[in-house]
Parts: sequence; structure tokens; C-alpha cells
Amino acid sequence: MGCLSFLYFCARKTQNMTIKEIQDSIVEDFSMFDDWMDRYAMLIEMGKECPIIDDKYRDEAHLINGCQSRVWLNAELKDGKVYYSADSDAVITKGIVNLLIKVFSGQRPEDILAADLSFLDEIGLKEHLSPTRSNGLLAMLKQMLLYAEAFKLKEGQS
Repeated sequence: MGCLSFLYFCARKTQNMTIKEIQDSIVEDFSMFDDWMDRYAMLIEMGKECPIIDDKYRDEAHLINGCQSRVWLNAELKDGKVYYSADSDAVITKGIVNLLIKVFSGQRPEDILAADLSFLDEIGLKEHLSPTRSNGLLAMLKQMLLYAEAFKLKEGQS
């Protein structure tokens, strides 16, 4: 993996991008690497950039069931947008959850719920993960979508 391309990937601001634009940029970034070892290295580096969950959310209530590794996930709604933070005890898993955070954090709940997640297939992530990590990926996605659904319902009641 080239240092410059990785630094560009990490530095890219996604605040004003749509989910589709973020996904397209991730597909483009992953396509720079033919070797999956380079892509794994990119995921590991992404894990280092993950918005770390506050210690008060590092509990059983925020632990994602279905992951082989321990993964904690929290979400907050600010100004109508969902912001996620997470942590994991495994470096690749931490990178995977941060990949999802890059896509969903700072987006409106209804946009998260309507998102097409085919970018995961386009980058080949599902097919290159072990079955237990694939299950963990699905569990992380499910929890992120549950947060978005809860926030959408809560906003509808206000």
C-alpha cells in the first residue's frame, strides 16, 4: 500500500458527502490494491482512526452480540444526524467497524436506513472475511441500523 494513497484515504473528509458518495470513494480507494493483504493492512490502519467509544459505553449494553471479537458501539443523535463511536479488541474488526462508521456517521437516520450496502460486495470484503468475521460484520450493520431506526422513530414522536 502506498503511504500517500493511504494518507489521502484517511484524511478525506466525509462530512458533506452523501452515503453513496462515501461508498463510491471507498470502492475507489480499495480498487487501488490488487492484493488482499494490502487491503487488510488498510483496514488495520483504518482501525487506528476509529472514533473511540467513551469508557462509559464500554459495557454489556453496548457490546455487539454475534461478533467473535469484542466490539462496543454507541450512537448519538445530534442536529438530526447519527454519530457513531466504537472500539474492538481486534485490529481488523476495529477497521471494519470504522469503515462502517465512515459511511454512516454524520448521516440522517432515514438515509442510513435507505442505504444500498452493495459497496461491501464491490470491495470484496464479505468474500475475504472468515465466516465468523462475516457474521460480525452483519451484526455490526444490524446494530447500526437499529440505532438509526430508533432515532428515526424518536424524531417522529417529537
